[in-house]
Amino acid sequence: MNTKKFLAIDLGASSGRGIVGTFDGAKITLRENHRFLNEPVMAGGRFYWDILRILHEIKQSIRQTVLDGDEITSIGIDTWGVDYGLLDRYGRLMGNPVHYRDARTDNITAEFARYMSADRLYAITGIQSMDFNTVYQLAAELRDDPERLQSADKLLFIPDLLNYFLTEKMATEYTIASTGALLDAGTRSVSNEILSAMGIPDSLFAPMVMPGQRLGRLRADLLEEVGQTNAEVVHVAAHDTASAVIAVPAKDEDFIYLSSGTWSLLGAELPAPMITPESRANNFTNEGGVEGKIRFLKNIMGLWLVQESRRQWKREGKDYSFADLSVMAKAAPALRSVINPDDKRFSAPGNMPLRIAEYCRETGQPVPENEGEVIRCILESLALCYRAAIDQISAMRGKAPTALNIVGGGTQDKLLCQFAADACGIPVCAGPVEATAIGNIVMQAISAGEIASLAEARAIVAASFPLDTYIPDCTAKSRWDEAYSLFLNLIASK
Repeated sequence: MNTKKFLAIDLGASSGRGIVGTFDGAKITLRENHRFLNEPVMAGGRFYWDILRILHEIKQSIRQTVLDGDEITSIGIDTWGVDYGLLDRYGRLMGNPVHYRDARTDNITAEFARYMSADRLYAITGIQSMDFNTVYQLAAELRDDPERLQSADKLLFIPDLLNYFLTEKMATEYTIASTGALLDAGTRSVSNEILSAMGIPDSLFAPMVMPGQRLGRLRADLLEEVGQTNAEVVHVAAHDTASAVIAVPAKDEDFIYLSSGTWSLLGAELPAPMITPESRANNFTNEGGVEGKIRFLKNIMGLWLVQESRRQWKREGKDYSFADLSVMAKAAPALRSVINPDDKRFSAPGNMPLRIAEYCRETGQPVPENEGEVIRCILESLALCYRAAIDQISAMRGKAPTALNIVGGGTQDKLLCQFAADACGIPVCAGPVEATAIGNIVMQAISAGEIASLAEARAIVAASFPLDTYIPDCTAKSRWDEAYSLFLNLIASK
């Protein structure tokens, strides 16, 4: 088999990378060719993505492949979910996409009842209720600026919008669209019932495509900017978690995964949606995967809490690295106080250490007194959150996992991985770190006919990248059990 190269554009909520993946028929190797900040902008009281800057940086990555002499077969883009851009009838962008953390959807779930009950929305979509879901963002558009939405010709999710900028072709990729609570989980298409209730025409959405479909070459004027390349743009599993799950190096189909980064996404891969009273009560979501799979998972506030704490300390003149914070946390007292990471007070940017202190004070717990105690509180609380989600998914599926597979940037936090093993009482297999980019590249290789199936892809990933195993500390079990009881009381009283 000839060696093939693919370019993954992997966009996160705070940064983006261009990564060239080389597949020699047996193993995948990665080389980053461009890294950039993805900094949202507050303007006029609204929080926006700087989408044209993102496009510019993507061009730099493509140009670098030309300069490096990389003959890439294709290009794929993955991003966060739910957000979108609107295009007018001439195909022009009507404004910068609004960030999912913008305040316009605060308390929007109650307002949405004018269109449809929350129970009915879940019954159709199977999507966890979060106030930034696309369906709620559209409700905010209808409330704040109905004329703008009425004059829009197309809505494109972020990776679809960027693909359009590169190729002039419009499509709605399934995995990214599935995040927004707009799709009928059974038919896997945009729900006419939801659109009709909101008065939104189905023509607002471009045709649905599945991962692996090819869009074609870059537009001619863009080739003049970046240099000549024959690479085609491919629809990968465009939601970053969907790409990350592709790269879970599981040996069988019955596994539990955690995609760990700014968000923690914990779940299982199912052959069909699971939409039940229990899944609704537990707030589990049914998002699209590849090869017809459903990502049955729970969104948990992840390392955002650490990232935002670090930003606050930097504002105060204390510029700690993540390694510094990990050392401080390891030295701090164990299980002194815990928080509910999904409490709404922790979702917005701001002084996270202060909010954590206020939460602990309100719940009658010791208040973290220094940086190490704050970080340890966050990491232990996340581990307890993972245990709760695993308990729920085990009860709903009627089976308990024998291990937890953690992928993504969070695998670099060895303390968090060990806490996850200790809290959940099962071994943790951690890696690969670059799961999202790897899944992106794997999907391009499948599209090119270089890899035959998802099962083959996972075996290749396991052979290509180092993995770490964490065994539960049995001597700490009683302390974790006690902390878990406290944690369950906290989330029950929210």
